[in-house]
Amino acid sequence: MDRQYESESSSFFAMVSRMKYINRWALMRNSYPENLSEHSLEVGMIAHALALISNKKFGNHINAERAAVMGMFHDSTEIITGDMPTPIKYYNRATKDAYKDVEKQAAKELLSMLPDYMKDEYEGIFFPPEDEEYMKKLVKAADRISAYIKCLEEEKTGNKEFGSAKSAVYEKLTGMDLPEVRVFLQDFIEGYKKTLDELR
Repeated sequence: MDRQYESESSSFFAMVSRMKYINRWALMRNSYPENLSEHSLEVGMIAHALALISNKKFGNHINAERAAVMGMFHDSTEIITGDMPTPIKYYNRATKDAYKDVEKQAAKELLSMLPDYMKDEYEGIFFPPEDEEYMKKLVKAADRISAYIKCLEEEKTGNKEFGSAKSAVYEKLTGMDLPEVRVFLQDFIEGYKKTLDELR
């Protein structure tokens, strides 16, 4: 006998799909635009890689697939808040705290769009438990690696606009003092400086 399920209309994924309409680096002259959807996919892939590096090289037990999903959704609140430039977001402690509160409210608004039977699972993605603190650090590192890659790619086109941003992002990235980041930079970052022919 077929089981009947009560349908529950949800706008969550339609809302999330609008990440592709939000461009990053709004104050910078870009050689090519980068939207939030592209960035989030890259962060998810890099977070997955960092988790695997953590497990394979340093004997940890990070759920790499979960790290990837957290990376994919890490900036989804910007659908509601917009992409605020970093110098403004972190201007001072008061501004930083206020923005974090806005992000939290935006996350709750997105979660409210989900059907009840999915809310618990996604709440754990938007608000990870304390025992996943190290995974959150890896996702944050993946976010910064993605930003660093963007700076490298812009520099490769001859765009000098991203020079100071590259230095600032690299300093923050290495300042996290994560061994997984050192391995990723050592093993993978040079590829981003090459042309397509050189990659082959």
